[in-house]
Amino acid sequence: MNLPAYCALTERFTRFYRYQHLGAIVGWDQAAMMPPKGNTARGAALAELDVLMHQTLTDPSLPDLIARAADEALDAAQAANLREMRRDSEMANLLPARLIEAKSLASSRCEHAWRAQRPENDWPGFLANFTEVVKFAREEAQCLAQHRGLSGYEALMNKFEPGARSAEIDAIFGDVKTWLPGLLAKVREKQAGDTLLAAKGPFAIEQQRALGLELMTILGFDFSAGRLDLSTHPFCGGVPEDVRITTRYNEDDFMRSLMGIVHETGHARYEQNLPRNSVHLPVGRARSMGIHESQSLSFEMQIGRNPAFLELIAPLLKKHLGAQAAFEAKNLAALFTRVLPGFIRVDADELSYPAHIILRYEIERALIDGEIEAQHIPALWDEKMMSYLGLDTRGNYKDGCLQDIHWPGGSFGYFPSYTLGAMYAAQYFASIRQAQPDFETRMAAGDLSALFDWLNTRIWQQASHWETGELVQRATGETLNPQHLRRHLVQRYLGV
Repeated sequence: MNLPAYCALTERFTRFYRYQHLGAIVGWDQAAMMPPKGNTARGAALAELDVLMHQTLTDPSLPDLIARAADEALDAAQAANLREMRRDSEMANLLPARLIEAKSLASSRCEHAWRAQRPENDWPGFLANFTEVVKFAREEAQCLAQHRGLSGYEALMNKFEPGARSAEIDAIFGDVKTWLPGLLAKVREKQAGDTLLAAKGPFAIEQQRALGLELMTILGFDFSAGRLDLSTHPFCGGVPEDVRITTRYNEDDFMRSLMGIVHETGHARYEQNLPRNSVHLPVGRARSMGIHESQSLSFEMQIGRNPAFLELIAPLLKKHLGAQAAFEAKNLAALFTRVLPGFIRVDADELSYPAHIILRYEIERALIDGEIEAQHIPALWDEKMMSYLGLDTRGNYKDGCLQDIHWPGGSFGYFPSYTLGAMYAAQYFASIRQAQPDFETRMAAGDLSALFDWLNTRIWQQASHWETGELVQRATGETLNPQHLRRHLVQRYLGV
């Protein structure tokens, strides 16, 4: 079939994907392998690449090609691809190349310094670089917002969650805030009388790594198309053909790295199973970060903390970390569902986690929309941590507002994706339980194939063919229904 304009577009966007490939691998190296003195040159190189990618999307001939392609006889997949191409092109054309370069340089500088400043609890030092990051983020927000009828924060959130609106997120989070504190209190009261055995360390890093690698194998990670490494902050990077996940280890607490690996493996499985015939095109990428986080949280929360899965992996813990009573399946289930609000988001229990996200959402929205300045963050953080989780973070910046990589890296608008992801994951598993009533029995026996087939067919292989609401509707029979998360938490933690 003769589709000259569409074919020309696929060539342009394939080139763009190859630039993204290079940026992703170089960015992974910056976080995981690069010696500290390499950061200035690396930041400049990445900024140059970002400008080159921006030029690809803002080529003056692109809008005409998109308009001509719209008149060609496209099939459904090609039409979906054109929709995504148009969105990418329109967004890029709202941003000047000068801003792309300045933002990239400022984020590289701030994130690199943060890696040393956080352990030192150095908020004043961090603030010097962070102020520049906020300045450019606000400028980007206004450039994106002014032609799209959005607030500045909504415009940034739409980079990660296409179509998301603050009013919708406010309503969802507002509802969570009405029931989460009471549920937390009930669960903590219920668990107060529980007897559980803490695992006794130390746990050598090599033993933890070996355990993590075996778990990744059980969870279906393809080691011929990815690897596991160390970084300051766990993440999943790279590209679908070469996925790089990282974790961090603590010899006194194996649970952190274990759940970190399970979480990142969920991201990795999504990437590794995107449709290979279109992965180089916009229609072949992950749909949104909420959908991406739904995969990591399906693995970490729905699977990883499920008693059936813990029964499956109990022998592996004994094999790699040494036999002890704490590694009996029933005790593991109690350990991994223990509700104890803490300072660190990535280590938070499943029930406390939404409070961490709501706190960050409220602060970064106020920051981007100019209601507060960067220097106001610690006081607001302290106030909300005490209000939502009853924790005092005054003066403790490293375990407070300095703990996440997102803000130094300029990723404002990302945080809502985590709780949206938890909601999507709970909704998937409500559907899975209907379709596969015996899936937990099969999981305890080591058979996760039908579970992964469900995710692969309904989410992974669909990529960005459908917009988010329709993707979830097709997968589960309804668009996002936040009540699935509430029902999941009540059932798991109260048994009702």
